Amino acid sequence: MAILLFIILIIIHEFGHFIAAKLLGVRVNEFAVGFGPKLFKKKLGETVYAVNLVPLGGYCAMEGEEEASGDEKAFCNKKPWRRFLIVIMGAIFNLLLGVIIIGCTLIPQERFTTTTIAEFHENSVSSEHGLKVDDKIIAVNGRRIFSTYDLSYAFTNVKNSVIDMTVLRDGEKLDLENVKFDSKEIDGIDYLSVDFYVYGKEKNFVSFIGETFNTTFSYCAVVWRSLIDLITGKYGISAVSGPVGVTAVIGSIAKQNLQNLLPIMALITVNLGIFNLLPVPALDGGRLVFILFEMIFKKPVPQKYESAVHAAGFILLIGFMLLITAKDIWTLFMG
Repeated sequence: MAILLFIILIIIHEFGHFIAAKLLGVRVNEFAVGFGPKLFKKKLGETVYAVNLVPLGGYCAMEGEEEASGDEKAFCNKKPWRRFLIVIMGAIFNLLLGVIIIGCTLIPQERFTTTTIAEFHENSVSSEHGLKVDDKIIAVNGRRIFSTYDLSYAFTNVKNSVIDMTVLRDGEKLDLENVKFDSKEIDGIDYLSVDFYVYGKEKNFVSFIGETFNTTFSYCAVVWRSLIDLITGKYGISAVSGPVGVTAVIGSIAKQNLQNLLPIMALITVNLGIFNLLPVPALDGGRLVFILFEMIFKKPVPQKYESAVHAAGFILLIGFMLLITAKDIWTLFMG
C-alpha cells in the first residue's frame, strides 16, 4: 500500500513536468516510473515510456535538461519563462492533488468546524486567562490560523503551557498575551489541552469549496512551519521521518481504516510539493533559482557551475536521507 502511494505521488509530480514540457514544445526523451533496470518500455512518438525495477522514484528526462543540445526542442534552448513553468509544474501538480484529496475527505462530513469558541469545558483554564465565548482565533504566537488543523499544530510542543493569541472579538482584533492552558507530555513533547468547543458551520457548495481550500492552506502552513521549526531547533531530528518511517505509519493506518489514509496522503503530497520548491540545489526550487537569476540579469549561469552546484546538493540530500532512513530503521526495530 505504501509503495503504491509513493508511486502515485511520483507519477503525479513527474506528469506535471511532462505535460508542461509537451505543451511548451520541449522534447521528452523518457518518462519513467522507478529506477534501475527496465521491466517494461515502449516508445510512442518521440518519448520512451518505462517502468523500472526499483519503485522509489521516477523521472521525466528532457532533451537538453542536463547538458547542451543543438535540438531546437531542447529544454536548454527554450526561453526562461517556459523552463520556469516546466520546472514548477511538478510541485503544482502535487499541490493540486492535495486539494482534490482534501476535498474527498470533506465529502462525508455533515458540518465543518470553525475556530470560533462556542463554549468552554467545566473548570476551563483558558477562560480564566483571557479567552471568551464567540472569540474567533485568528493567530497563535504570531502565526495565522486558518482552521482547527492549524490550531492543533499550534498547540503542540508549547513550553510552560502559555501562548499569545490574536482573536476577533465584536468585530475587532484583540491581542491576548500569556493565555494559559493545561498540558500533557507525550513522547517528550508537550501538548496543550484544548478546553473549549468551537462552532460548526453549515455544509453547502460554497462552504465546501471554501473549506477545501482553507484546509489546503492549513496543510501548506503546517508543512512550512514544521520546516522552520526543524531548522530553528524547536524539533529535533527525531521528529523527521523518511520513506521507511512513513511506510510504517501508512501500513499501520491502512490496517485500521483505508479512509484514514486520505488525510495522510494529502499531507504527504502537499509536503512533497512544498519540499521540492525549497531553494535547495538538486531540487526543483534550486533549479528555479538559477532560472530566476537568468530572467533578472538576462544572462544564464554557466552550465558547468550550475551542474556542480546541483551535484553537491544531490550528495547532501542523499546523505540526509540515509541518516533519516537509518534513524527510522533503528526506531522501527529498537523502539
